Amino acid sequence: MSLNIRTECCLIPYHSFGLPSTAEALVEVTSAEEMAEAWNLEAYRGGPRMVLGGGSNTVFVERYQGLVIVNRIKGREVIDEGGSWLLRVGAGEDWHDLVMWSLSQRIYGLENLSLIPGTAGAAPVQNIGAYGMEFASVCAHVQVLDLETGHLRLLTAEQCQFGYRDSIFKRELKDRAVILGVGIRLPKRWCPRLSYGPLRELDTPTAEMIADKVMTVRRQKLPDPRNLGNAGSFFKNPIVPDAVGRDLLSRYPQMPAYPAGEGQMKLAAGWLIEQSGLKGVTLEGVGVHAQQALVLVNHGTGTAAQLLRLAREVVARVSDRFGVVLEPEVRLLDSRGEQHWSHYAEQ
Repeated sequence: MSLNIRTECCLIPYHSFGLPSTAEALVEVTSAEEMAEAWNLEAYRGGPRMVLGGGSNTVFVERYQGLVIVNRIKGREVIDEGGSWLLRVGAGEDWHDLVMWSLSQRIYGLENLSLIPGTAGAAPVQNIGAYGMEFASVCAHVQVLDLETGHLRLLTAEQCQFGYRDSIFKRELKDRAVILGVGIRLPKRWCPRLSYGPLRELDTPTAEMIADKVMTVRRQKLPDPRNLGNAGSFFKNPIVPDAVGRDLLSRYPQMPAYPAGEGQMKLAAGWLIEQSGLKGVTLEGVGVHAQQALVLVNHGTGTAAQLLRLAREVVARVSDRFGVVLEPEVRLLDSRGEQHWSHYAEQ
């Protein structure tokens, strides 16, 4: 195999925020064999290495001093299991294109996750979710390349240890395994998920109607990164103890709040940000989106330093008003790799 390695590569086309940044080296791979070869390139084994999908949840805050491997592994396969369909999907497939394709095949069950940016391989890492559904609920397995042994492994949904915007790939398997593909199991007896927000308005809808509604709402609230750089929801919806949630509801009865497991409550970060007076605020080349306060945007001239200052201001304002500390949902990468928000919070 002969990999096309580019040096001092501009990263603007490889992440949806479009912030100025470069990588020491970048290579695009289209197979498991190429992925293994790229990861084990002798010239870069001593430095940082990372695998990138669609870049829709990634912010490069500095020049990356290592090798970026872009996962372009494609492929869609449908297996009839009798009572369900099993979709085997390459990690480099665009997620929204996959959802639209499944609907065109009359394979239903992914419609609530329409228009989520990124690749299929990113879905289990983040346990993507929207409109009352998470990827975990349809995950059959995740195929990975073990970077320590070079072997392929098939992880069950249980082994992925899914949580809210969380999985084993963010923890124990971070930098130890690369996702090559996902298995998605969808029952043939389709049952619509209508419990969340505007979907409750639908009367006996088809899967296509649900997808249309989800896309309409998302387009009203979320900017297209091709026109306005962003990474979707910048912050996680915070999960707080019931006592904290009840206290806030007593003071702010209109505050959106949802059960989040025993003794916990999930709050709407966008509402908290908006009520803190930050919706539509700009800071030099970046800002808080005017239609959805959960989204931070690049107005075209933004820099990573400006974005981090804005994020710190949002966290501080929400904490001062509500006593709730927000954490970014996006991945923040410096010259050596991903860093926790605490690394940037006090700078």
